[in-house]
Amino acid sequence: MSPTFLNGETEDTLPSSLTRLVPADAAAITEAAQILRAGGLVAFPTETVYGLGGDATSDSAVAGIYAAKGRPSFNPLIAHVANLAAARQQAVFTPEAELLAQFFWPGPLTLVLPVAEGGTVCALARAGLETVALRVPGHETAHRLIAATGRPIAAPSANISGRMSPVAAAHVEEDLAGRIDMILDAGPCPVGVESTIISCVEDVPRLLRPGGISRNAIEIVLGRALAGRIAGDGAPTSPGQLASHYAPRARLRLAARELRTGEGGLDFGGIFPPAENVLDLSHSGDTTEAAANLFRHLRVLDSRGFDMIAVAPIPDTSLGEAINDRLARAAAERPSE
Repeated sequence: MSPTFLNGETEDTLPSSLTRLVPADAAAITEAAQILRAGGLVAFPTETVYGLGGDATSDSAVAGIYAAKGRPSFNPLIAHVANLAAARQQAVFTPEAELLAQFFWPGPLTLVLPVAEGGTVCALARAGLETVALRVPGHETAHRLIAATGRPIAAPSANISGRMSPVAAAHVEEDLAGRIDMILDAGPCPVGVESTIISCVEDVPRLLRPGGISRNAIEIVLGRALAGRIAGDGAPTSPGQLASHYAPRARLRLAARELRTGEGGLDFGGIFPPAENVLDLSHSGDTTEAAANLFRHLRVLDSRGFDMIAVAPIPDTSLGEAINDRLARAAAERPSE
């Protein structure tokens, strides 16, 4: 029997065509844009992670994203747009949202804003909400693909829902080969964790997900503190809010200061003795370097078949907050249990 995914799709309903992995040259980007305009699915690199792109204005294309990922359709998607002018066509910008967009776009920042009258991002991509999540990516391939497509591109991480995000084209192929039309390969993603998500719907901008831009950097630009995340078990109001997410097959033991027999080790700053079963996110204790290595190192350790991966303590400073957010979700109890 075909397995049933979280959104009710089964393997029998997914695309069965061969997925092509191609270098992201001009011809491939032109073809990828044609695929997207026709309702197909293309994985492409951003500066954060590889995204699974579909036409954000098309309910059927977005449904294809949910099906390929096995992603619950109550979990909204980020729409990637070409620039701030394009974003203004989709959402109502507050003065603080304008300030953040001017300062951090293109880059790893997503803004959640009220939907503009006449906005074209479809309701399914927004999970039926009256808000829309928007980002202008800071990666040349992503920029060229959006320009060639001429439409907003909905693009969650290009992996099976709940699993580790892909930071290389090979990671996408491992998860989604046979489920999507094309993978554009432009090498590894430099940031390595997803975008920071800020809601500008309330009076005070609120941090919904830490990511590739630190809380401190955003608060400096705003000139005041962000409101904190809201704990709760309700439906997500933005991407990246599910309690269990970004998970390897192995279990994670967080804040570990020693390795136990048979464990893999995800180190930070040389806490664990060097060994074949240990990978260090950053020997020098640099959280930016650690973020870039996070999903890559987790995938390598997971491929070695460990039942448990011990994770060294990582400070919450700079991008450490985003790293610890991903690790906490990866270690959380999983829905099937």
